[in-house]
Amino acid sequence: MQNRRRFLTTALAAATAPCLTWADIGAPGYLAAAREPDGTFALHGLSGRSKPLFRIPLPGRGHAAAAHPRIAEAVAFARRPGAFALVIDCATGQIIRRLTAPAGHHFYGHGAYIAGGDILCTTENHIDSGTGRIGLWSRSRGYLRVGSFASGGIGPHDILRLDDDVLAVANGGIRTHPAHGRDKLNLDTMRPNLSYLSADGALVEQLELAPELHHASIRHLASGPDGTLAFAMQWQGDPAEPAPLLGLHRRGEAAVLAQVDLADAIAMQGYAGSVAFDGSGAFVAITSPRGGRVQVFDRAGRLVSVQRRADACGIATNRDGGFLMTDGLGGTWSLTDRQMHATGKSNLAWDNHLVAVS
Repeated sequence: MQNRRRFLTTALAAATAPCLTWADIGAPGYLAAAREPDGTFALHGLSGRSKPLFRIPLPGRGHAAAAHPRIAEAVAFARRPGAFALVIDCATGQIIRRLTAPAGHHFYGHGAYIAGGDILCTTENHIDSGTGRIGLWSRSRGYLRVGSFASGGIGPHDILRLDDDVLAVANGGIRTHPAHGRDKLNLDTMRPNLSYLSADGALVEQLELAPELHHASIRHLASGPDGTLAFAMQWQGDPAEPAPLLGLHRRGEAAVLAQVDLADAIAMQGYAGSVAFDGSGAFVAITSPRGGRVQVFDRAGRLVSVQRRADACGIATNRDGGFLMTDGLGGTWSLTDRQMHATGKSNLAWDNHLVAVS
């Protein structure tokens, strides 16, 4: 009874305590995980022009983060297969909660808020069956786990909230198991898909690519202003026969796969690390840290330009127009559809993703 009373008191305090908004703490534009010079890790807040605003230590390597839509609060996820997800008060730098996946599950590195910011959705693996799950956590109840539902496939990685709390889920199709680290256990039978789910877990729509592209693991997502979804892929097939790494999709329609010539395809080394629309919504870019390339496309999937930068990966919409990008060498960059300019340099090794704060 005492434990229950203590929990209810904590949950009530979390729901009623005054909370600062993102605007109250200087309106950070982005969140990004990084490795520090001493080998430790932290989550950083950056301004809209990539200037550092705050730094919060992490217990291990981070991957992506989920920013609350209003409150200055974020959830930092471990690199997959993830052992931690930390709820962070970005105003004070304090860790509010440490989320632990239920027994037999692990996190996949991404999350998204629905229900006006009250429900956090996390991509997870059910280890024994290998099926994907979406975990549900109630913020107003102290981030209590309140349920889960099927992700629509295997290996859910990125997740986005769309209009009306529809969730877009990138089911990469790759089965993993913590006992095997990051080994890929089902390459011969993998079936990636892009699933659209309602807030209660019903499958609204699902996109699968042609059978010959079943090795194109759908990994990361970006939403355009008109509802077009961009999805970035990682090719698990023959490197000598590269496949498209970018797709564009509108619900109810067929996907458009971006095509490039053989030299540009091979240069990406089968790997798109992040994807974003530019500030106008007219262009979309994918990054390849392995290839040291950024490819920019128009809305028809036609290649517009290629920029070269070693270990380029994190990319997000720049509110002032174009894109903002980070690399593993500590650089931050402003990109347009044709040009790239340095906006900062640090001694940090930026990780895979640059998460825009609403």
